[in-house]
Amino acid sequence: MGDGEIGVRSDVFFTFYSLLSTLYSLLSTSYSQEIPMIKKILLFILTIILVLPVIVFYQIYVPVNKSSSVIKTVNIRKGIGLKEITKILRAEGVIRDALAFEWLIRVIKFEDKIKAGEYELTPAMNMPEIISKLVRGDCLKTCFAVPEGYNISQIADLLAKKGFVNRERFIQVTKDEKFIFNLGIYAQSLEGYLFPETYYILKGATEEEIIRLMVSQLNKVITSEDKDHANQIGFSFHRVLTLASIIEKETKAVSERHLISAVFHNRLKTGMPLKSDPTVIYALGERFNGNLRKEDLKIDSPYNTYRYKGLPPGPIANPGLSAIKSALYPARVDYLYFVSMNNGMHKFSTTLKEHNEAVLKYQLQFNRK
Repeated sequence: MGDGEIGVRSDVFFTFYSLLSTLYSLLSTSYSQEIPMIKKILLFILTIILVLPVIVFYQIYVPVNKSSSVIKTVNIRKGIGLKEITKILRAEGVIRDALAFEWLIRVIKFEDKIKAGEYELTPAMNMPEIISKLVRGDCLKTCFAVPEGYNISQIADLLAKKGFVNRERFIQVTKDEKFIFNLGIYAQSLEGYLFPETYYILKGATEEEIIRLMVSQLNKVITSEDKDHANQIGFSFHRVLTLASIIEKETKAVSERHLISAVFHNRLKTGMPLKSDPTVIYALGERFNGNLRKEDLKIDSPYNTYRYKGLPPGPIANPGLSAIKSALYPARVDYLYFVSMNNGMHKFSTTLKEHNEAVLKYQLQFNRK
């Protein structure tokens, strides 16, 4: 029911009330010695009929304090019932009578339409205005930004620090097989599917709602053409995200990503191991102390692309759109190697000889300085 509809009903109320008032006036001024008891009963009934609508109208349309400028932040928690909602509104002083509010909600059949969240309400609002806001879900929103290349644990830490989620619960949901399946994803984890973006959420949003929002955003930015192209190059979308996550972690230089993608595509075609350090770091997990050692490259994990050929079982991070596009559309070059030049960029090579020379120039000599 909108505010306009409630307004129309108030006009009908005034017309009805005027007719009853006229009838009451006639009865109260007429004189009849023959049926005094009937007259008293009728007067009593009409009094009730006249007074009750006035009380109801007052409760519904007259604010607690029309001149108030006080703004109350009211938290309607998810899953609570109408009685609890009414109790909260009464305690915050934005409605005058809990029974009248609950009665109105039930009459207009809005019991299941009130949305959870944090609302800014004021005693200057009448009941229809408050109900309209609660039903629209016009509540306070907050935001968070997920950087490109964060893995699930890092996202959980970020959101927990801001007070949006319970860290353990967030991670648990991202590994819940039934939850993942219901999202239309066939994977053991949502690693790679939580799209890095700035999100605006309702305060009090659950871990499931936040995760659904992030997965939904990924589905929005990936076009049907992208998915068709993945099939054309023999990649499932899961494999695309896996490769994209490795590219994301290998470089922050957007201009290089299509070249790094080409290196990995070429290695996959020739059966060479990817030998990507970020995959080993992911395999080490909390054991990684910031320094990747030679013995770490021997760790027995399907994510260790030094030991196992091909792509790892799944993404190692949550890639941004640039990395995903690079995984789908690699540069048309013959490069098989790259090495950091210690300036944020990489030197690319086609042969092992060229690569060894680049390693000598940019790594060994740099480390001697």
